[in-house]
Amino acid sequence: MITLNRPKALNSLTHPMVLRVAEALAGWERDPEVDQVLIRGAGERGLCAGGDIRAIHDDAKAEAGASAGFWRDEYRLNAYIARYSKPYVALMDGIVMGGGVGVSAHGSVRVVTERSRVAMPETGIGFVPDVGGTHLLARAPGLLGTHLALTGSAVGAADALLCGLADHFVPAGRLPALTAELAAAPARQVLGRYAATPEPGRLAEWRHWIDHCYAAATVEEIVERLLAQGDPAAKEAAGTILTKSPTALKVTLEAVRRAADLGELEAVLDQEFRVSCHALASPDLVEGIRAQVVDKDRAPRWSPATLGEVTGEDVARFFAPLA
Repeated sequence: MITLNRPKALNSLTHPMVLRVAEALAGWERDPEVDQVLIRGAGERGLCAGGDIRAIHDDAKAEAGASAGFWRDEYRLNAYIARYSKPYVALMDGIVMGGGVGVSAHGSVRVVTERSRVAMPETGIGFVPDVGGTHLLARAPGLLGTHLALTGSAVGAADALLCGLADHFVPAGRLPALTAELAAAPARQVLGRYAATPEPGRLAEWRHWIDHCYAAATVEEIVERLLAQGDPAAKEAAGTILTKSPTALKVTLEAVRRAADLGELEAVLDQEFRVSCHALASPDLVEGIRAQVVDKDRAPRWSPATLGEVTGEDVARFFAPLA
């Protein structure tokens, strides 16, 4: 059993945590006494809110380069989880965002609850979905993944199941008993007694306008289509997108579309590593984290400030080979 144990920081991942989890998984994979692995978060608020973005902010600002090493090991862990030879059970209760998705949604048994809020919210901090997030979102039905990638919106249990980010819904009150049983029996034998049907989500009823609007060639055209829809939710999505980093939005759209063609998770993680490292040199990453986490004024000053100012060359630089 792995317990992410930084409850005051919503169990945000640090580099030592990533290395410790990888070490534990490797040991358990070789241990014949271990039949399955379970990961959960300490406290009542969630599994994991992502990587320690304050540390990434400080590293980017100082141009120290430590974040690249963190991402390299984190993405290797994500790939390892996806290929793990034993059942890997993730309890995705509460907040599961960014790096939290990386250590859970690549697992073989993924459990959400009525408290789950699953998201890849990177565009709001001037960053791009990583930890294999573009791989997962590119495989969601229709263009639901593109909608989630650009807006950074969090989804509940039903929509997480619909998008392929989770496998089972278990009411939160049943998790202690489920965890206890998993210590003695395989997940495939136990889960049927605990799984239930979640309350309906919203994405299924929005598919008609999501698939139409997000099929547009550019972020600008996507926003235009959303604003032209009669559904208030579409207009709200447009408004949400327009608050995000223009550069991050355009790079994210390109990243998700490339991920769909790349296929294998490892190839997508290679792409995400290049994008993430290039993002360290982008002013929007430092500014976005400043606005959301450091100063908390929620008023980022993006550069460039508008979608129209972000060129194709600007986007291509994020996908260029690393020096």
